[in-house]
Amino acid sequence: MNKNNIYKVGQDRHHTGFFPPTLEDSIAEDNPVRAIDAYIEALDMVSLGFTNTTLSNSSGQPAYHPKLLLKIYIYGYLNKVRSSRKLDAEIKRNIEMMWLCQGLQPGYKTIANFRKDNAKALEESFKTFVLLCKELGFIGGQVVAVDGAFLRANASKNKLLMKKTLEKDIKRMDTRIKKYLETLTTEDTKDEKLQALLEKKRVKDEDLEKLNEMKSTQYNRTDPDAKLMVKPAHNLMAYNCQIAVDSTYKFIVSTQVSSDGTDYGKIHDIAVMTNVALDINPTYIADSGYYSHQEIAKCEADKIPVYVPVPKKQNKTKKQPRFIQGEFIYNETEDHFVCPNNQILPKTTSFNTKNDGSKSYFYRSSTKNCRNCDIRDQCIPEKTAYKQLGVSEYFSIAQAHQEKMQTDEAKEYMKQRSALAEHPFGTIKQNLGWTHYLVRGLEKVSGENALIILTYNIKRLLNIIGVIQFQKLMIAIKNGDKSEIEAIKAKILAFMAYFWFKIHFFVLLIDLYFKRVLSLA
Repeated sequence: MNKNNIYKVGQDRHHTGFFPPTLEDSIAEDNPVRAIDAYIEALDMVSLGFTNTTLSNSSGQPAYHPKLLLKIYIYGYLNKVRSSRKLDAEIKRNIEMMWLCQGLQPGYKTIANFRKDNAKALEESFKTFVLLCKELGFIGGQVVAVDGAFLRANASKNKLLMKKTLEKDIKRMDTRIKKYLETLTTEDTKDEKLQALLEKKRVKDEDLEKLNEMKSTQYNRTDPDAKLMVKPAHNLMAYNCQIAVDSTYKFIVSTQVSSDGTDYGKIHDIAVMTNVALDINPTYIADSGYYSHQEIAKCEADKIPVYVPVPKKQNKTKKQPRFIQGEFIYNETEDHFVCPNNQILPKTTSFNTKNDGSKSYFYRSSTKNCRNCDIRDQCIPEKTAYKQLGVSEYFSIAQAHQEKMQTDEAKEYMKQRSALAEHPFGTIKQNLGWTHYLVRGLEKVSGENALIILTYNIKRLLNIIGVIQFQKLMIAIKNGDKSEIEAIKAKILAFMAYFWFKIHFFVLLIDLYFKRVLSLA
């Protein structure tokens, strides 16, 4: 080396010892790629339902093992690389990928087809990992928070057909065509502009007919299962991703994807799904978007404890302030309501059936009582003859739930909710780079959704117990070494107990310190 050179000089690129002798030497013992390899090697790909797991020597050219392709995806999703083309590029230039794939280089089409063809198997893989976390003691099953998020679909709003928009367009075109025809003579009826307008209307008519046949209000040509969903700032073509998060270590214990643009009516389904899969019955907490009389009733019937805030409604209008239903007192024994002027509203025989199948019964005062009421103007409009209340058949259950939500216990649960349920979505979007789905169709989207949630859980477990301990555990599971599995589990539980003791002891010291400071002040 020249002593006069003030900069460091790199090695000669033709030097034979530039890289370590083997790929194994290039990967540190605590590299997460080793955990991925150990975990997937321990999986039973046949029972999980992956494709190409039962090939024989007569199947033709050797296929890439599904374990290899799953390793590629788990590694990619952990490192914000989800595109099949980008994964293909990483295999050829990333030394960790080279080690993981052992030199094999499947093309981007093979990689893409694996994700597309194994949606159900990916969902089963997620469920299997959740069961592993439960067996290790990382899922307490005491409190589970439920939340949803609209995640962008692989579909353009330009390809969206909306029934209301089509009806307006067709009506406007009919008017234009009528006016256009009035200005033309008989010889001009073959005008090119008119023909173009008629053709556009024909296409719109066909689109509207298609929506009517489907009994739907919208349809996207790119991804028929995706729906236009409304956010405060903008609208987007999306799917509604639901997650249930256990409070112990914030593992996601179940997930579900739907085309519904609301969380209404979903808490019972996801609670039942979680309870059946994990054999638990925790307390479920969610925000007011999940509130439904019928859902609360279903949960109560299945003995599922839930805490969901009752949505706040506008009590009185500015133009004409009137009494709301909450100001009418219900007499459960007599099954009637008492108005603010102490008049009785008995139950009628009429009722309405809602879209969800639930019924609303009507309680109505007499015309005579309302006509002679001193505070009539505060209750009903001038031209209305009597006061009528529409009451859900689950009114009593809803009332009891509303009272429960006023307790200190409910308020404590609500304080936990956002930290539990909203935290994972933030982690997934920021740390794992998940901003939208890459596949199309509800079934395939459900598979990709399971893959990203599985990746989140793997990352969380590695952060808690470390790569080396996880790798040892998965090797023991693969070998069926029960004594080693129990020894590793005991070591993990002992470490976690010590970890929590340190945290609680530290919190106690802080609490005592501030109490001492306040007492001296």
